[in-house]
Amino acid sequence: MSTIKEIAKLCGVSTATVSKALNDKNDISEDTKSRIREVAREKGYFPQYYAKAIRMNKSYNIGVLFSDESMSGLTHDYFANILNSFKEMAEDQGYDITFINSNPGSRNGRSYLEHCRYRGLDGVMIACIRFENPEVVELLKSDIPLVTIDYDFPGRHSVLSDNFAGMKDLLEYIISLGHRRIAYIFGELSSVTHQRLGAFREVMEEHGMFIPNDYLILSKYRSLDEAASYTQQLLELTEPPTCILYPDDYAAVGGINQIRAMGLEIPGDISVAGFDDIFMAAQLSPRLVTVYQNTREIGRRAAEKLISLIERENVLIDPDFVNTELRVGDSVSQLL
Repeated sequence: MSTIKEIAKLCGVSTATVSKALNDKNDISEDTKSRIREVAREKGYFPQYYAKAIRMNKSYNIGVLFSDESMSGLTHDYFANILNSFKEMAEDQGYDITFINSNPGSRNGRSYLEHCRYRGLDGVMIACIRFENPEVVELLKSDIPLVTIDYDFPGRHSVLSDNFAGMKDLLEYIISLGHRRIAYIFGELSSVTHQRLGAFREVMEEHGMFIPNDYLILSKYRSLDEAASYTQQLLELTEPPTCILYPDDYAAVGGINQIRAMGLEIPGDISVAGFDDIFMAAQLSPRLVTVYQNTREIGRRAAEKLISLIERENVLIDPDFVNTELRVGDSVSQLL
């Protein structure tokens, strides 16, 4: 790999000029900057980021703390899309991404906070984890800059999909088609679940519609088996629902499979709807009614906020809600 002196010699300029070009200083021309950067790329020269990090007391490294109950890892549609957008934005600003291992045994006895300090992380993005975990709370209460996804912790920055509005739009649409017996298989209790369940109850109450206890079922997110089992349970009731809402599109697939295994048709015999608008939803037949979450915007805003915090810029602590959008398909029948 070339040195800065070799780049300067090849370009016929001083090492100071090369340094200015690579650090985008304003006292040299754009043509000179472009020429120096092109030669640096050709010769495989990279700035001394570690030296820069030491001078600025920064590692240019952002941690990502992620753990999901379904054990989907980076195949988790919702999170993977957020992470990809977050990563693009962070790398564009010169930051690298490091995953904080959520397996206690692989952290050599260190807590999340100790692990972050050990790695010298400038900041942390937290998503899809049990926020009541004492180790997570310890990290949230620390002085490390951080941003949370879909969880609002007092005094911390958060970016959230507007789950309340999304569920409200979905339910209003289903009711507008004449459905009154609507069941909801909802995910594990979390901030997201509370928002959606709150909207479900509010809309049903506004329309004067009774919700039988049998129509509300706690399940796991992204569980094909549980969605299938609870779907059968609902359809075997003396008065089954005319429409079933699932915690996510992936779980909806489990419900759809069970409905067809029972010899029933969608939406002729039973209507279904999901949440998330993952790629799979668009491939189903009939097209699934669901709610689009703008994962790309969530990731971008999260990275933008976190980097602003790291670089000591003023950032409002108010929760940042990202709009959802109803995706109308053919999986809910017209009853009126």
